[in-house]
Amino acid sequence: MSQFPKALNATQEDYAKMLACQTHLGTKSLDRRMESYVWKRRSDGTNIIDLSKTWQKLSLAARIIAAVENPKDVCVISNRPWGQRAVLKFAHFTGCRAIAGRFTPGTFTNQITKQFLEPTLLVLCDPRTDHQPIREASYVNL
Repeated sequence: MSQFPKALNATQEDYAKMLACQTHLGTKSLDRRMESYVWKRRSDGTNIIDLSKTWQKLSLAARIIAAVENPKDVCVISNRPWGQRAVLKFAHFTGCRAIAGRFTPGTFTNQITKQFLEPTLLVLCDPRTDHQPIREASYVNL
């Protein structure tokens, strides 16, 4: 991880916290795009995720989010029930906008609506279920 400053390098304490939160446990099904992030597979079929790669992606995401000047220009979205609480907590502590639950079509494209947003950065929990915000973001060159 030579491209990151030393302050962003993971410590043993960071790895211990990620293990305690079971961040390393994946699902039994494996998408081909996730193969490079899987360390190994348990005997019950659960994939174990490589924590060093997880830390690299977390550090990269943190640097991108920190680069946005106004936190209100960051929009965090989750349609899935288990991501909604995380989205609301993230928005509460960072000051960004959260959309938990159903994404209303036209939020980024229809300027007449009350909930119209023009975010600079879009953060999604699951790109499969949250495909509508991705589509609208592509329309407005987000």
